Amino acid sequence: MSKTVVVIGAGPYGLSAAAHLRARGIPVRIFGAPVASWARRMPAGMLLRTPPAATELATPREGFTLQDYCRDAGERRLDTHDQVPVGLFLRYGRWFRDRLVPRVEDERVAAVDRGADGFRVKLSSGEVLRAGAVVVATGLTGFAHLPAPLAAAASGGPSALGLISHSSQQTDPSSFAGRSVTVVGAGQSALESAALLHEAGADVQVVARGARVRFDAPPSSGPHWRPETPAGRSWAMYGLTRQPAAFRRLPAAARLRFAERALRPAGAWWLKERFEGRVPVLAQQQITAAQTHGGGVTLRTTTPDGRTHTVESEHVLAATGYRVQLEALEFLSPELRADLMRIGGFPVLDKGFSSSVPGLYFTGPSAVATYGPAMRLVSGTRFAGPRLTKSVAACCDE
Repeated sequence: MSKTVVVIGAGPYGLSAAAHLRARGIPVRIFGAPVASWARRMPAGMLLRTPPAATELATPREGFTLQDYCRDAGERRLDTHDQVPVGLFLRYGRWFRDRLVPRVEDERVAAVDRGADGFRVKLSSGEVLRAGAVVVATGLTGFAHLPAPLAAAASGGPSALGLISHSSQQTDPSSFAGRSVTVVGAGQSALESAALLHEAGADVQVVARGARVRFDAPPSSGPHWRPETPAGRSWAMYGLTRQPAAFRRLPAAARLRFAERALRPAGAWWLKERFEGRVPVLAQQQITAAQTHGGGVTLRTTTPDGRTHTVESEHVLAATGYRVQLEALEFLSPELRADLMRIGGFPVLDKGFSSSVPGLYFTGPSAVATYGPAMRLVSGTRFAGPRLTKSVAACCDE
């Protein structure tokens, strides 16, 4: 079998996996623009919700933390509860790449199929290579979710062009200055997008399904009866983010339920003062219809008691999250996708991140239904990197 391992995706999970594999002496080719989704899909001025210690890529050896980068680059050292600007994280990711994964190939993988000896991988350049194993680490690319009424309106032809977008498509809040924008959602992405739009001069309102928007409790000296986690203080999230191996032993239905609902919609504690009193919220609103017109978008909403409302704005920004669906990974051949066992839209994975197709691995958000919410966080690379590497090494030795 060919010993080369192909890693598809150069975000946190792809870079971490490649660093661990190379440290093990396994030949690796990694494809993708380094931390591309962070560079191309996050709004300017964004701050990461997780603290510095939970925003570090796992490495096979010490010396490559976010604080190590700050010291090496002469940037201000971050305190425990400081916010991490997205620009700082991008610089850190590129520094990590330069030192541990220097030969990232900024090229698109066009197709992956079984070959006579492992896998056949075709690149957008036309090059075809053989691989003993393939690691899919494409993050959330291709999984952006629009609720059905918004998806239907957004596909309504030329009149809908540019009127409805997902939060992953908007990186410049200043482009909406002087315009009215309705942000749909109540999680960190929605609340921070709304705050950034307001600060950029847009007329913003938020439409949310819940009774109110929530924010994490700010850090304090305690004592606290709930432990700190990368997703706020919570006993449930403590177990779900600290014990990925134990999460895999839960019944499949429970894992899927946790995968979809464990991270409740909320904003970071530091966002509260930038949001409250500045951005109006229409709570308990279920969007039932949407219509685009020359001047913008009309939303029809319904409250739990049956009342209906009309919401008008020039643009609708849907911060409505992501849903993993393997059909969106079009570079995998239809035959490979058909052979993948699934939990909901997620691949079924074994204890080493291998799918039901031997030699085909998934890491990062695609592994959430197997290993839990930890795989949505950068800190999850600490668990995924070593375990995946051990499994891939055994596969390539066969």
